[in-house]
Amino acid sequence: MTMQEPSAWKKTIIAAMTSYIDAGSIVAGAAGLSLWQKYLGMDGAQLGLLGALSSNAGSAAVGALIGGRICDKYGRKFVYTYDLLVYIIGMLFIVFGVNYAMLLGGYIIVGLGVGADVVASWTMIAEEAPAENRAKHCGSAQFAWALGPAIVLILSVLVNNLGLLGNRLVFGHLILVAAWVWYQRLKMPESKDWQEAKKKENELLAAGRVTKTSYSVLFSGINFKTVLFLCGVYSVWNLCASTWGFFMPYIFEHVGNLSNAMSNTLQVGSFVMSILATFFIFMRWGDRVNRRLMYFVIGGIYVLAWAMWLLPPASMTMGMVFAFTAFAGINNGSGQQAFYQLWCSELFPSRYRATAQGFTFFVTRFAAAIWAFAFPIIMESLGFQYAVMLMVGFAAASWIIGTIGAPDTSGKTLEQIEEERYGTKAAGDYALTGK
Repeated sequence: MTMQEPSAWKKTIIAAMTSYIDAGSIVAGAAGLSLWQKYLGMDGAQLGLLGALSSNAGSAAVGALIGGRICDKYGRKFVYTYDLLVYIIGMLFIVFGVNYAMLLGGYIIVGLGVGADVVASWTMIAEEAPAENRAKHCGSAQFAWALGPAIVLILSVLVNNLGLLGNRLVFGHLILVAAWVWYQRLKMPESKDWQEAKKKENELLAAGRVTKTSYSVLFSGINFKTVLFLCGVYSVWNLCASTWGFFMPYIFEHVGNLSNAMSNTLQVGSFVMSILATFFIFMRWGDRVNRRLMYFVIGGIYVLAWAMWLLPPASMTMGMVFAFTAFAGINNGSGQQAFYQLWCSELFPSRYRATAQGFTFFVTRFAAAIWAFAFPIIMESLGFQYAVMLMVGFAAASWIIGTIGAPDTSGKTLEQIEEERYGTKAAGDYALTGK
């Protein structure tokens, strides 16, 4: 008996769940950061190292770089199935951690797993999605990216009275979700787009017409321009977003003088706004309206949100804190990350699509690692206001770059986009060699 082919939406949802467990792991760490700091007596340098090597930054960067290349060589399914086992092992280190080494080691292992998984899953979603609904399908990953943190933070509020044990339980629920997703992915087929591209590549390799793909293909011609554009959009923006995701509870508590429970409640509210923005803005309109205009509006909101923190702390009202929470949530659900996921999958050929996404994701998380290490030190030495000035600059730069360079890809198949960008020789030699 042959197994029935899963629907496009089922493939999308199973792949998108990587965003739930990735973002969930980041925010679970953020929600319990003060608790772990007190338990282990972490200083500023240890706190920065934890952020720099977590799934929010350095380890995910390395995982994406490795996973992207393996993904193009051996297939999307190969990577996005078995990397979840790595994730689960790392989570066990965190749940049962009793010292700084175990906690740090767990964060690193989790990051390696999710870095590889994000690249494979996001590529898979775009390749399996109908051209006329690609933004809607890609948006499902952003929906899960917001849903995971929202549920993590709701659980954190509910178990707040348990202290560190409660945070361990929150991490534990991510193990259960990852195990379920891993089982479901065993039933998923390989990407048809990758299979066709791999078959063609093998034929051309045998005929001696092309050489094997390497990262060097990304550093010439239109590919290099695209890498620079995507890093300008996503990597620069993520310097703000990674701070928002990992350090905002800490900032709310130490700068805004809010309780841990109120801090987590605000984070829940922001991620609920992300869920609504993803569904009602990006998924509903991303395939139907001018994407450049949408990017301009959503990116501008994010600049305004961070600019609020430039005001003296004494002048910050709860209303302004709520406004920041809402604006940041809207951008997180329908802004730069959603467009990066979509554009990165559209603008590169199948043969090295995951390699390109892995590299740009590596740059993004590596930059976030440096910033995560530097941010607490900047706050301690120069003050929070100086750090916020930098983040307003990051948000503005990403906003301008994306607005100017937004490509016109709406409604087009991946093959059409490839032919327009690389020539009409059926994805010809340029797409295959990068020359």
